Amino acid sequence: MIEALRFEFMQNALLAGFLVSLACGIIGSYVVVKRMVFVSGGIAHAAYGGIGLGYFFGFEPILGAVIFALGGAWAMGAAQQHRRERTDTLIGVLWALGMAIGIILIDMTRGYKADLMGYLFGSILAIPRTDLWIMAGLDIAIVAVTVLFFKEFLAVSFDETFARVAGVPVAAVNLILLSLIALSVVMMMRVVGLIMVIALLTIPAAVAGRFVRDLGRMMILATALGFVFTLGGLWLSHAWDLTSGAAVILVAGAAYMLSLLRRRTDAAGAPSG
Repeated sequence: MIEALRFEFMQNALLAGFLVSLACGIIGSYVVVKRMVFVSGGIAHAAYGGIGLGYFFGFEPILGAVIFALGGAWAMGAAQQHRRERTDTLIGVLWALGMAIGIILIDMTRGYKADLMGYLFGSILAIPRTDLWIMAGLDIAIVAVTVLFFKEFLAVSFDETFARVAGVPVAAVNLILLSLIALSVVMMMRVVGLIMVIALLTIPAAVAGRFVRDLGRMMILATALGFVFTLGGLWLSHAWDLTSGAAVILVAGAAYMLSLLRRRTDAAGAPSG
């Protein structure tokens, strides 16, 4: 692994892992606390329609993914506010519709789609330097918006009813949060792919939530854990010639299972009475 760091592609992979971990730590903490995992999955899979759109019309697929992810996020936010349709039903429809549109548009596109599997399963080892600048810009935007609206996000995440009474514009805050989730999903797509993006978004925050209760500390610990999981996945991928995205999720999933085991062990060993 140390020898591999001499190569630019491995250096880019480590930088991408850190940048993505920052987004995971911040946005993933809100997703876990607010129980929006299913919503995040819907946004991720809806984004695939944008990838197909990019291939079909000949522009950057990531830009299409951003458009579809934001559109899906806003549609889900509107459904949550108006509740004219069951939210879980709409999320499921958008989830399937985004994938279907993407697949059909890619089928209709002539030529060989070389990067297609990278969008589905991740291609962290093939991330170019230009994508790192895009990731850094998205991270700066995520951090800036989180700092600016931290109190509002905190209120909406734990008690929307109290937030409304306190004068917080809940609908607008939820829309901003969903937009940040959409941008984070697109960023993580390059690392682990759309298929496994939900795991990377939620597992570090879920593990961190078992050790700390303060939201700020949870974000910091989740960011650190996300980078450790990414680093461990890269080592595993390099050592055993495995798919890098799947290896990252394997390490993260194993850590989550260990955290569950530790909690049960602590509970069993706690004194009664």
